[in-house]
Amino acid sequence: MELTADGKGLVANAGVVVLRKTADAVGLTARIGEVFGPGRVERICRGAVLVGAASAIAAGARNLSQVERMLAGHTGTFGSCGSDSTLWRTLDSIDERALKRLSRARARSRRTLWRLLAARPGGFPWLQAGGKRLHGWVVVDLDATIVGCHSRKQNATRTYKGGFGHHHLGGWIANTGEALSILPRPGNAGSKTATDHITVLDEALTQIPDEGRRSKLLVRIDGAGASPDTVSHLEQLGTTRRRVAWTIGWTIATLEEKAIKALPERAWAPYLDQDGTIAPPIHYGDGTHGETRSEYGHVAELTGLAKRPGWPTSMRLIVRRVPIAPRDKAAGKVTALEKATGWKYAITATNIGRMRGIPGTNQPRWLDVLHRHHAVVEDHVRAAKTTGLGLLPSTSWRINTAWVLLTGIARDLDVWTRLLAFADHELLAKAEPATMREHVYSLPARLARHARRRWLRFDRDHPHTDAITTTWHRLQVLPAVT
Repeated sequence: MELTADGKGLVANAGVVVLRKTADAVGLTARIGEVFGPGRVERICRGAVLVGAASAIAAGARNLSQVERMLAGHTGTFGSCGSDSTLWRTLDSIDERALKRLSRARARSRRTLWRLLAARPGGFPWLQAGGKRLHGWVVVDLDATIVGCHSRKQNATRTYKGGFGHHHLGGWIANTGEALSILPRPGNAGSKTATDHITVLDEALTQIPDEGRRSKLLVRIDGAGASPDTVSHLEQLGTTRRRVAWTIGWTIATLEEKAIKALPERAWAPYLDQDGTIAPPIHYGDGTHGETRSEYGHVAELTGLAKRPGWPTSMRLIVRRVPIAPRDKAAGKVTALEKATGWKYAITATNIGRMRGIPGTNQPRWLDVLHRHHAVVEDHVRAAKTTGLGLLPSTSWRINTAWVLLTGIARDLDVWTRLLAFADHELLAKAEPATMREHVYSLPARLARHARRRWLRFDRDHPHTDAITTTWHRLQVLPAVT
């Protein structure tokens, strides 16, 4: 074997063009360009700069220098996206006014995407929870995450977990995995800060398309959202055109412990799995005096036994009990009540009486499994942290705030590409970011010119080359954005 340096037209990370094509197809590139204005002719379009950077981040770039290096080989595919200095200046120019305009550009592009999803053979991806399909319901999950820092950055402080960094709060759509809003916060930001939850909720609402029809929105938050101000705001979000349901984790105090003690054993129903089934009951004892129970856990209605002033009268409390895990015993996370009963308890607060048209949604154990499904937000947060959110590139808070916005765009581009173009692919339809990078975004190709056209030639023996070419053709035939 001999090694030479005379290759031509080679493009590393050639699969990035699929992300960029998705951004163009939904009108995101043009709309972001409009935010910054046309500028001088010789200047690079800022929409192309930001969308190119978001595409690189989705493909694995972790800082501004890696974005520049990844896009350097794509000058022949979709044009120059500038240097890391150009990207830095663009991020530095994003003030509060620009952030609002960029948010509107994202919302308009999301509306375009959802129309395209509704026109697919499978339609919009409605959520499945507890064995029931929540047709017509858009589910928004809020969750906070800590982003550690290894150097001194603005607003990086000691966190409640003992580390050092920032404590961001975000909202994700459970139906698709899109990042609606991510609020950068200092590391010492409180977990139950109602103002921050309200800010993220309001921003999330501006991102959710509304086509003039009656909309149904389900908001799920863990125990950090259990504040009267947050719940009051959720109650006020409902209108004649929009129904807002919510489930929130609830802190167990002395009042709730007394209510749990007052529950008769017959009030507990077997715990549901996500497929809507229950564990087989086990009968203890003999004759009619035996006890039938499931060892996995039970659910009961606590509404009316633990009333607190200042909370909505329509609020329901659903309590769940499960066997105490050995790790909880070892960590000392067991209360006196739990030691005495042998069960670990958790409570969910909700305003759901029933969901019209979906039988069984009034049952306590289904409401419990619906809130437990909120755990999928951890996957969305993890994916976002591997798509740029886990590392902040600058000491400047302004630059890092713009970077957080850019990571949200990057996450959306990855999700949109899979939803629009890989929806029927067995592996890539629900692939993790690392899988998409390995099988699509990081693939090399050769850029050739023939018959007055440019041809990006992928390896014909790669197992996913056919899927990539099919994706490209699907994105090309999408209707033009108007």
